[in-house]
Formats: sequence, structure tokens, C-alpha cells
Amino acid sequence: MAPTLTLHVLPPSHPCKTVEAALRVKGLDAEIVTMTAGAHNDELEAIYGAGNRTVPGMLVDGEPVHGSRAILERLEEIASEPSLYPAPISGAVREAERWGDDELQDLGRRLPWGALHFRPEAMGTFAGPDAPPLDPAGTDFAMSYVRKSWRYHGITAVRLAEDLAGLPAKIDHIDALAADGIVGGEQPTAADLQIGATLLVLLTIGDVRPLIEGRPAEQLARRWFGAYPGDVPAGAFPAGWAPAR
Repeated sequence: MAPTLTLHVLPPSHPCKTVEAALRVKGLDAEIVTMTAGAHNDELEAIYGAGNRTVPGMLVDGEPVHGSRAILERLEEIASEPSLYPAPISGAVREAERWGDDELQDLGRRLPWGALHFRPEAMGTFAGPDAPPLDPAGTDFAMSYVRKSWRYHGITAVRLAEDLAGLPAKIDHIDALAADGIVGGEQPTAADLQIGATLLVLLTIGDVRPLIEGRPAEQLARRWFGAYPGDVPAGAFPAGWAPAR
């Protein structure tokens, strides 16, 4: 019998999207528990242990498994087919998954919140595909929330400029992974799901979108995930910050 799975998420979290996609690939059911932003850190630490304060977390028959990479490994043990780490490329897939987690994933947090600092009214578009920009009162709330998010994620203008300058090389790396067959195959690997979820969030940023559109990286983002709402118009970042394609 399949174990009982309980997945703790926050709706905007792209690592949570990674795990949800893996569940679909494996044909596994899980109870989805949506946490309350702000209160979630202490609640998660109480479930998953000291220092484990972020989503996603999963209980497997009550056993805590924390973080998207650990969860995907556990799902592979529960249901080996279709494999997220297929032979003979399993080693390369794990390295690409690690890279996506360690070196790409945080850009899916810093760059959207960074762009929203300059266009806070666009935060309203993340509520759904037809949601309009915020009115003035909503924009006041968004400005306050974005400032808190900058502090929480350690965002600075210098760090954003560095993130943007380094992004083209990261997209080139993803395209190379696709050319080598590590991602972009008929069935998704763990690397597809780890990297694709971050790319999907980056595509909401108008200043970043031209770096990804029309490339294997865009196909990777859109193939295994549903639509991700949100649109921060191009020109949010100061002139010269966003690299040209």
C-alpha cells in the first residue's frame, strides 16, 4: 500500500510546485496543507525539526521529510516508475538538480520581489490570470509587504544587479543541459522539475522574459507546470540592470 502523504506548502512557492509536479508524475496522492505566510516558519520547525523553517515539507506516514530535493528522493523510493533519476544519466540528473536548487532557486525569490519594489502595483497580478494591478490602497500594502520580503530574503540593489548580470550564463547552462538530454526529454527528471519551476516564476518578470523566451529553457518551464500568474512589466528594473539577450 502507498504511504499516507501530507505536503505542507505556501501557494507562491516554486519548490512546492516542484514537489506537486513530482506527485503528478508518480501518480501519487497527498493531502495538501496550505500554511499561513508569516506563521509558517515556527509551525514548520515544530513539525520538521530545528532549522527547517521553509516549505515544502512532507510527512510520509508521519515521518518528516524536508526540502524539495529530499522529498523527490523519497518519492522515488515510494514509486520507482517513472523514474525521476533514470539510468544511465542519474548522476548527471542529480548534479543538475543540485545546481537548480543551490544556484538557481533563490533567483525565483529575489528577482520577482526585487522587480516588485519598483512596480508594487503589479503584485495584484499574482492573484490570478485575470487579476488587475492594485489600486492605491492596495499598492500601499504591497509596498510594505515588499519591504519586509527584501529583509526576509536578504535582497539588496547590489545583489539584484549581480543576479541579473549572471542570469544569461545560467540560461545558457540550462540550454546546454537540454542539448545533452539531461532535461527536456519525454519524461521529466528531477532536474526538469527543480529547474523548470524556478524558470516559470522568472517568466513573470518582463525584464527577464526576453532572456528565456523561445529557448529550450522556456519549453522546460512551461511543459510540466500549470500557468503561474503574475506580470511585472518590462522596465521595472533601472536602466542597464537587466542584460540584453
